[in-house]
Amino acid sequence: MPGGGEGYGACDDDMHDDLTREDIKKMQEELDYRRLELMPGLIEEVKRTRAFGDLSENFEYKAAKQAQNKNRSRIRYLEGMIKTAHVIDDRSADDEVGLYDKVEIYIPEDDETETIQVVSTVRTDPRKGLISMDSPFGKSVLGKKVGDVITVHVNDNYSYEAEIKSITKGKDDGSVPLLGY
Repeated sequence: MPGGGEGYGACDDDMHDDLTREDIKKMQEELDYRRLELMPGLIEEVKRTRAFGDLSENFEYKAAKQAQNKNRSRIRYLEGMIKTAHVIDDRSADDEVGLYDKVEIYIPEDDETETIQVVSTVRTDPRKGLISMDSPFGKSVLGKKVGDVITVHVNDNYSYEAEIKSITKGKDDGSVPLLGY
């Protein structure tokens, strides 16, 4: 919501991500692991493979450097996400779709019923029914109630309707993993 405050939605004029306390906790755990456990081993591997000789033809050294650089990149990403995060809490009513709720929806166009869970952007996995709160569907469904028909605007040329059949209240208990890279 523009101007900060509780709820959903990033301010367009600020560079931040809306994250839950659990998102930040999981990111900090991964950051600690990467810095304290993974990085020392990667540094040793680079040293070990450097000793193999000519670096221009040393595949092991190149692979070790790539792994080290990938780890450093992920560390920078996590640090940036944590530093700029806007912490959000679910403020939905008991009969409204909120963050981490499971929602059974009926899509008339496909004559299908699906169950999805609305999650933060760093925990999304559409193949597992984990839909980002910032996706067209996530934005359309948050705050709605059983029986509501929503229109999901995918792009300028395509939209579809879905009916909310049931809502199972959930919470961010940490069971949904962070996105890898």
